[in-house]
Amino acid sequence: MTPDSVMSLGQQALTIVIMLAAPILIASLAVGLIIAMFQAATQINEMTLTFVPKLAVIAGVLFTAGSWMITLLVDYTRELFHSIPGLIG
Repeated sequence: MTPDSVMSLGQQALTIVIMLAAPILIASLAVGLIIAMFQAATQINEMTLTFVPKLAVIAGVLFTAGSWMITLLVDYTRELFHSIPGLIG
């Protein structure tokens, strides 16, 4: 295994991780920003107010994008397993 192949595998893994985490993080960030603006406008400073909407949005994102996410992860894992003989020998 050459250093170039190790770097390539690491880069592919990080790309997959970013692609899997981005929809959840972006949706959570957007909901948090909207709720923070609502709290600033109404001066309601309740820390638990953000928890339930964020949880609902994350569940919705996982429900809608979950099949794409699992397909992406399974395809990457399958490709990685198929490339093992070429990486070793």
